Amino acid sequence: MLLVINSNNTNTVFAVFDGETRRGSWRISTQPHRTADEYMVWLTQLMALEGLERNHITGTILSNVVPQASFNLRSLCQRYFGGEPLVVGDPALQYGLKVLIDRPEEAGADRIANAVAAKLRYAMPAVVVDLGTATTFDVLDRDGNYVGGVISPGINLAFEALYMGAAKLPRIEIRRPPRVIGRGTVGAMQSGIYWGYIGLIEGLLDRIQEEQGGKLTVIGTGGLVPLIAAGCPAIQHVDQDLTLRGIADIYYRNKR
Repeated sequence: MLLVINSNNTNTVFAVFDGETRRGSWRISTQPHRTADEYMVWLTQLMALEGLERNHITGTILSNVVPQASFNLRSLCQRYFGGEPLVVGDPALQYGLKVLIDRPEEAGADRIANAVAAKLRYAMPAVVVDLGTATTFDVLDRDGNYVGGVISPGINLAFEALYMGAAKLPRIEIRRPPRVIGRGTVGAMQSGIYWGYIGLIEGLLDRIQEEQGGKLTVIGTGGLVPLIAAGCPAIQHVDQDLTLRGIADIYYRNKR
């Protein structure tokens, strides 16, 4: 079985795959100074709840966008799971697509994984909308090559900035409001964030498709995608495991 580690700015996700089947996944806040031993104590208990043991793991792969977390995550794989992990972004790895941007080394590991998974599972050309710490758009051409994208602040960041920057505005739950025009402060804030982000997504998708010269398959991923996709018909497919599956795809391609 394969242990996939996806370390992002807010959370780090661990998942175990048996081929295409995800046997379990677990999320922990990203703390760069968390040690390999701490990860292992936490992870083995959660794996055990799914009937999984450390010796079931035969390979590991790491996708990481937080450089300070790299050492301890690699140490976890080396000490407890049998060796050095594959690392997404390593120039020696094959991805099955070309990264056609000005500086390919700048492409985030999670964005490469999204592109790999989308190419294998959906019609091209395509765009992946990832609703994470940042809201990103990853664009693939008709041949499935990664041609660039868009990065904007994530929904949670926008909410936090609104709360921190305005003295009288409360910290509130992210949810779909019953109407666009809020009849109170909370409703107005929820509407601004929810419908505002849908407007951002729809507007950028229109401009991306105009620039690419035709319709694209639109795939949504990230923790908040079910909530946003419910009000955004432009998102044609919801695939919350897309990034994890892409990381696993990279491992299987290179091990073959």
